[in-house]
Amino acid sequence: MSMLAYKISTFTDCVQKTLFPRLEEAGLQLTPKLHRLVEILELLRIEEFVKRPSSHVRGVKPKDRRCLARAFVAFYYYGGNDRNAFCGRLLVDANLRKVCGWEYSNQVPSPSTFCRAFKLFAETTLADSTHVSKVKEWYNDVVVWHSAIDSSAISVRERPAKRPKKDAASPKEKKKPGPRGKDAPPADPVELTRLQRQIDQEPEISLIEIPTVCDWGTKKSSKGKEFHWTGYKLHAGVTERGVPMIGITTSASLHDSQVAIIIMKTIHQRVETVFYDLGDKAYDAAPIRQVSDSLGHCPIIDRKKRRGETDIIPMEPDRAETYKGRTAVERFFARIKDEVGGDNIRVRGHAKVHAHLMFGLLVIFADQLLRIT
Repeated sequence: MSMLAYKISTFTDCVQKTLFPRLEEAGLQLTPKLHRLVEILELLRIEEFVKRPSSHVRGVKPKDRRCLARAFVAFYYYGGNDRNAFCGRLLVDANLRKVCGWEYSNQVPSPSTFCRAFKLFAETTLADSTHVSKVKEWYNDVVVWHSAIDSSAISVRERPAKRPKKDAASPKEKKKPGPRGKDAPPADPVELTRLQRQIDQEPEISLIEIPTVCDWGTKKSSKGKEFHWTGYKLHAGVTERGVPMIGITTSASLHDSQVAIIIMKTIHQRVETVFYDLGDKAYDAAPIRQVSDSLGHCPIIDRKKRRGETDIIPMEPDRAETYKGRTAVERFFARIKDEVGGDNIRVRGHAKVHAHLMFGLLVIFADQLLRIT
């Protein structure tokens, strides 16, 4: 049994022996689905990352956001599609309501309070801080065999941002190249690309340069057909067990390779040992391979055919076998869209869309950990 499996089994045994008997004594009837929700809430304990309401507030005291945070985890666990319908369910489902932290139906906040709380959680990046803390807690002494990197299209009901217009200035006069004299000014230095700058940058600095506005995106499917969408793009790094280590939301038009170095460096900060970095042809760039080697990882990235090349050297058999593990990140994106509302986003703005996706990522993170035994 691996170290991570031992930690998970110890956690589940503790929950089975201590928490569930108390819930049954309190009169809760736990279905199998509600049983798993209780385990997810106990593993995440998202309420610990929410500030308690201050008692020294003039006027009406704010609602306790800790119960609202637990309710949002339950909302995304049950699909994350219709928030008003979920609020109505809390009024009639006593078991679910008590699991979230409310004893009586008149304690459940209104849908407008849920909207204000979600805006606050998005601004304070509650889901991100919870996810970072839990990754470091469960993977501080665990070896990750490989990290699979990929991105997925996120469609939203939002108007794309207008692209800045180019200056219609007069074209510069072309000068004939000639010999440079001794007194000639030095040539302008060549500007580094974004990937070249990211080699020596901290991931937090590199993330500032990444565009996050809503715009148009284009991708090619596995069959070579192009499809377009309006919205954003979710980039993720997933372990061989399907546990997401990081999630970054960017503009839809951003190329996949522009976030790969940030993902690899961030995962290296959260997880001590990673053996392989897996990526498809979109990540075939020299700076990405250089950073992966410098972190002590082994990059296994599918090569794309470049101009002037007739044939591509195939992967070694052992690397080709390891490369098959990249399907873990594809299954993760399928769960994001099918199970936790990633394919039905009804909020606008990068902060809220990212919070929507990260709450779903939190649910998948906890659920995948509980499946490791």
